[in-house]
Amino acid sequence: MLNHECKLWPKQLPASLAVPKTTLFDNLAVSARRYPDTTAIYYYGTAVQYDRLLHETCLVAGYLQRELGVNKGDRVLLYMQNAPQFVISFHAILAIGAVVVPLNPMNMTDEVHFYIQDCGAHVAIVGQELFDRIEPLIGESELQHVVVAAYSDYIEATPKYQLPEVVAATRVEYHRSGVSNWAAAMTAGVTWTPVEVRGTDLAVLPYTSGTTGRPKGCMHPHSTVQANIVGGATHAGTNSGSVVLGTLPLFHVTGMIHSMLTPLFCGSTVVLMTRWDRETAAQLIHDMRCTGWTNIATMLIDFLSNPNIAQYDLSSLTAIGGGGAALPEAVGERLFQLTGIRYAEGYGLSETISQTHFNPLDRPKLQCLGMPSFDVDARVIHPESLTELGPNEEGELIVHGPQVFQGYWNRPEETERVFINIDGKRFFRTGDIVRYDEDGYFFMVDRLKRMINAAGFKVWPAEVESLLFEHEAVQLACVIGVPDARRGETVKAYIVLKPEFRGVVSEDDIIDWTKDKMAAYKRPRIVEFVDSLPISGSGKVLWRKLMEMEAAKHQQV
Repeated sequence: MLNHECKLWPKQLPASLAVPKTTLFDNLAVSARRYPDTTAIYYYGTAVQYDRLLHETCLVAGYLQRELGVNKGDRVLLYMQNAPQFVISFHAILAIGAVVVPLNPMNMTDEVHFYIQDCGAHVAIVGQELFDRIEPLIGESELQHVVVAAYSDYIEATPKYQLPEVVAATRVEYHRSGVSNWAAAMTAGVTWTPVEVRGTDLAVLPYTSGTTGRPKGCMHPHSTVQANIVGGATHAGTNSGSVVLGTLPLFHVTGMIHSMLTPLFCGSTVVLMTRWDRETAAQLIHDMRCTGWTNIATMLIDFLSNPNIAQYDLSSLTAIGGGGAALPEAVGERLFQLTGIRYAEGYGLSETISQTHFNPLDRPKLQCLGMPSFDVDARVIHPESLTELGPNEEGELIVHGPQVFQGYWNRPEETERVFINIDGKRFFRTGDIVRYDEDGYFFMVDRLKRMINAAGFKVWPAEVESLLFEHEAVQLACVIGVPDARRGETVKAYIVLKPEFRGVVSEDDIIDWTKDKMAAYKRPRIVEFVDSLPISGSGKVLWRKLMEMEAAKHQQV
């Protein structure tokens, strides 16, 4: 199904978009020429204008190229949290034709070692707080040089907001071979030599989360990234007057596209946060008159749980949306009551550099992936027979579009497995089970391998989780299948209670409550309260970790 085939496709949006043949660095250069004095990044009270952002990008580009020997096509690790240095480094790497390899700041030494070996990076740009994790790998792997950035270098003497500890930390001077400080790149004054870079050249190599095995690098040329930058801007109506709250991690494709690349393409202002803090986020929206915010369900749930939320003026917001997991209906309704905004969910993967689907802002459906994005052909097939399915039939989502990646880095066999050809088009198999309705809206059923088989009945955890969120005591929930001698598998719910209900509501209370809410075979037979759930760097609940923990328990019995 193509977007224009959807009955309710917004009349004000075109069905097709031309993808720029230019590069991601060109986007910044053009915006800097157009809006030199406009604030590109607002960082805890520090305003970085577009002309400064471009100037410092060129300084880092020259340092990488002339001092560290980075050439076109080389992969460079970008291993840091949200900060102006992330944005500058990202574009500096691209300016010289190299490839950005964004890493999750939660990765530890052995994990970073894997990425270095897999992509063959010789140089890394690293947040100061992460240096201890990567230092043992300098000279002991292919990694030869690290540039260390202290976030406090971009904080004014008297910060306007409460700073996360990693942002407040003063700069540490390193005196060892293979290490230089960010300040060295700023003061070296090395000019860079422009390199011919085309839209078809590799730009970004984000890695999948690794939940189905070893992480795999997704090869994205400038053109696939540009497709979603232009698509995101057109869908949201982003322009030079927009002020975007950036709370999602920039290493992750959703944050990368919607909290960095799209606003910079449009000449907008990014209000950037290094660490999520609901009080600071509300204050920044209030002070900076933020107009848009892309987030995830867990973040919005916490934001709306703030007892002080009514003290802030949120009236500047015109669009709020996100993805990663369905937003519970009760939370969406609370957001609407507070702001008058309907939450607009979207859908995408690392392999599609963020969105392949989005909900129209004027007609969103909650707990819905949305309609296929510009020029995306999305279909539902039977996972085994590969036959195409119709409306309201559950099957695997496959997508063809301008944002689909070229394949996995150095993994031709795995690349071959995830693509199929239909009607002369190359479709990517997402591994997600979905359905679409008569209006052309797609809905997540669940991941292909997450389905619970309880006594022969299929239980999709996402549906049970959504219902659990309707209970007033539930702050977070994750549902998995656990072994059961009689039923084969049974349903278990891990639940984080809201603080005021801890010690008041029991596990049995939750189980009893579900009896009137869902069919008997779907109800959680086991409930376990936990203080927190394992969360990925992009904010998603790591349900597979919970399954691994349960499997280990049963092996010990």
